[in-house]
Amino acid sequence: MATNGELLREVGAIRVFVGAAIGLGFLAALVTVAQMALLSGIVARVFLGGGDLAGVQNQLILLVCLAFLRAAVLWLREVVSQRGAERAKSELREKLFSHVLSLGPAYCRDQRTGELVTATTEGIEKLEPYLARYLPQMALSALVPLLVAAYVFPRDLSSAVLLLVTAPVIPVMMMLVGSYAEEHMQRQWGALSRMGAHFLDALQGITTLKVFGRSADEREAVAGTSEEFRCRTLKVLRFAFLSGLVLEFMTAAAIALVAVVLGVRVVNGAISFEQAFLVLLLAPEFYKPLRELGVHRHAGMEGKAAAERILEILHTPAPVREGRGRSRGDSGAPRIEFSGVGFTYPGAEHPALSDVSFSLPAGSRTALVGRSGSGKSTLVDLLLRFADPTEGGIIADGTPVEQLDAREWRERVALVPQRPHLFSGSVLENIRLARPQASRKEVERAAELAGVSEFIRRLPRGYDAWIGERGARLSGGEAQRLAIARAFLKDAPVLVLDEPTSALDPETEQLIARSLELLSRGRTVLVVAHRLNTVRSADQIVVLEGGRVVEVGTHRELLARAGPYAGFVGVLEGGAA
Repeated sequence: MATNGELLREVGAIRVFVGAAIGLGFLAALVTVAQMALLSGIVARVFLGGGDLAGVQNQLILLVCLAFLRAAVLWLREVVSQRGAERAKSELREKLFSHVLSLGPAYCRDQRTGELVTATTEGIEKLEPYLARYLPQMALSALVPLLVAAYVFPRDLSSAVLLLVTAPVIPVMMMLVGSYAEEHMQRQWGALSRMGAHFLDALQGITTLKVFGRSADEREAVAGTSEEFRCRTLKVLRFAFLSGLVLEFMTAAAIALVAVVLGVRVVNGAISFEQAFLVLLLAPEFYKPLRELGVHRHAGMEGKAAAERILEILHTPAPVREGRGRSRGDSGAPRIEFSGVGFTYPGAEHPALSDVSFSLPAGSRTALVGRSGSGKSTLVDLLLRFADPTEGGIIADGTPVEQLDAREWRERVALVPQRPHLFSGSVLENIRLARPQASRKEVERAAELAGVSEFIRRLPRGYDAWIGERGARLSGGEAQRLAIARAFLKDAPVLVLDEPTSALDPETEQLIARSLELLSRGRTVLVVAHRLNTVRSADQIVVLEGGRVVEVGTHRELLARAGPYAGFVGVLEGGAA
């Protein structure tokens, strides 16, 4: 029940549609009660009262009209339920994807991409029967039996009591059998998520699998996860069939009990035929909502399992506190200070960064060096506001960055990562990602500055050439140059470089180095350095070790100290070779 309430709160659109579906279902029940009352009266008048059809013509016409009205109400209920479910799925999918984006790379790195994709696609699709049928039926399974009992109560107290006494047996048995099915449903959903994640991993790593000759092993692994999902599904279906059998048997037994009691009472003269016939007609309608709830319970449990995972993602707090402040209107290079910055990943025992303090002077070039795991990537994530520091703060021109709007701050920062991500689309679209409103001429200018224009002109369709998913049709160097072109196009006052020339040949590296020199002018630049020539050209060098700043200075100053930085020089020289 908690899941139902949370889901209704998350998806505002569904509340109206679920309420309308419940209202229409209740209206259909009212029409049904009127039909049965009218039918019992017609039968009593014609067969027991000796009347003819002409005498009940008006009642027969009204009965037909009620039948059409009931059919129309049930059709409208189905339409409302389906449209509501579709709208809710669309709203929830958009909200879920938006929240995953707000959680950022730090969250996604700890999750399997395929599992997240399964939640946003298959998981949300499984909510359709849950929202369209199961949720409305839960309310109707309580309202409709009460309506029928309330109608029977003043006419025959004994029958009303009998209906109310036998009614709880059905949901109790359904819950006892269904509790086992719900546990297996959770396991089935987990198996489906693992299968989706494993399959996506295999597709993304297909080149590696081929190179190492592991295709057959991976095929067996995928087949194993598929077999696990099949077994889980069959277990769920067995419980669903058992639940249906128990439900049908208990419903039939309850109706039979009511019929037997009514028959005995009619023979004894304790109740009239017309009243007994009316109760007998209403008995199936009394139990029908409970039967339908049992029918929809299987789909409801599937939807609930998916909903719990979706709600878990939605309830994960964003790592960035959205500030309401605005950065200064000028676009000049800011002075950025890291003041006592500390950061600990959720669930981690030790901090990734601790008491990090240094500054990036406006318009300067700072190289960040350190061994793997020293905290360089975490520090870049904090600067890009993929997460906020758990201690201390980052200050830009006197304003704490966490007090600024995250999206606006990122507009002032350009990133050239070591492994850029290119989307399935044209070259033009991939470069224009940095500034969607840029003209084609501006894109071409950025490509020229990045030294990639000549390569683009050689493509079959030039800037309109399709480069494939993750830039599959490009070499590593070509993809990196497109990422550099993005940075030129964005023209941000803060530039973060993760050694963008590391994947380039020496000749291209020299061309790009000159372009980057031009790009860096007048900007505050932070370079995650892997090569000695990058470190030498920096205005200052910050050395990280174990999440702490251990040295700050120029190349010569740090070499003269013979401290930790001097130990890195040999490694950096090897990277420059």
